[in-house]
Amino acid sequence: MDASERNGRLREVAWVFLRLGATAFGGPAAHVALMEEEFVRRRGWVTHDEFVDLLGATNLIPGPNSTEMALHLGHRRAGMAGLVVAGLGFILPAVVLVMLAAWAYVRFGSVPAFQGVMTGVKPVLIVVVGQALWNLRKSALKTRWMVVLAVLSVVASALGVAELPVLLGAGVLAVARHATTTRRVEGTTGLALAPGWKPVLGAAGSAAVAVPFTNAGLFGVFLKIGSVLYGSGYVLLAFLRTDLVERRHWITEGQLLDAVAVGQFTPGPVFASATFVGYLLGGVTSALLATAGIFLPAFVLVAASGRLIPRLRSWAPTAALMDGVNASSFALMAVVSARLATSAVIDVPTAAIGIVAAVVLLKWRVNSAWLVVAGGAAGLAMQWVG
Repeated sequence: MDASERNGRLREVAWVFLRLGATAFGGPAAHVALMEEEFVRRRGWVTHDEFVDLLGATNLIPGPNSTEMALHLGHRRAGMAGLVVAGLGFILPAVVLVMLAAWAYVRFGSVPAFQGVMTGVKPVLIVVVGQALWNLRKSALKTRWMVVLAVLSVVASALGVAELPVLLGAGVLAVARHATTTRRVEGTTGLALAPGWKPVLGAAGSAAVAVPFTNAGLFGVFLKIGSVLYGSGYVLLAFLRTDLVERRHWITEGQLLDAVAVGQFTPGPVFASATFVGYLLGGVTSALLATAGIFLPAFVLVAASGRLIPRLRSWAPTAALMDGVNASSFALMAVVSARLATSAVIDVPTAAIGIVAAVVLLKWRVNSAWLVVAGGAAGLAMQWVG
């Protein structure tokens, strides 16, 4: 690849991820669906099989899954520079919007109202995620055994089992099945990844007195969280509550809930809640340090693991592991989407928005980013009329 082509790819990566970061509402499942449409079906950067492998890999490392997908895809398109550009492009719109929300919060004592926008956006996202799941089904559920693992993952999730044990359990079962069916004796069936995956159980008890605030301490807190956190925004809420409310007494319960709410209502990664907390504590500088701390581990982990994925595919036991994890990831994405659907379609107007979005998407293949914008505008109109 010559310099001209490399620069052209970097510009493409920067533009498309800035646009996605500005329109990707709805959390990781919706973000992944938007990326599937953009980079598999529209641009052809990766195949469905490759996309599913990347999705499974992001679920096995801590950090924000959709941001890690952006990093993987940027790396596939334009190398290490593409990884950095894709990550920054996807994160930047959320950081700017959350910082503006934090400024308004400090200035006026309240969070700007996003409820109207989200009322219209959520039904559209259900349609987009549903289409992505349909497109990925053959790559994720290659055999009847993969279907069985997906069903078991759904059951385990419904019983309250955390995401990481579900994913690793599916991977282990897939490897065991491979060993049984091929009748090969490898000596041990222990997984190389297993020793490193130690679950993070609770933090130390609450401090008796408040810990003085420093920017270095703030960066350290968010660097630790970004290095060990698996799961959704609700898991992020638990970590932030332990470190910032109970142990250090830097913010109140109410401020924490507002921070997570803003992260969920704005487009892009929910981890941008760190920007809000940092701004409350020390203005723009602290906001940027908190943001850098929570996202930096994702850049490092994806850069380190990205080259391993094709190699894992080349060895039968690790390929079986990836197949099991991919089937489980697909199932968990479906579970999250089903839960989102119960809160998205709440009345006749939201059902109508979803139906119109489905018709437009299926009949005219309109870019889903425009459908998200249109859904948000419809939600605002509904709020004004109401």
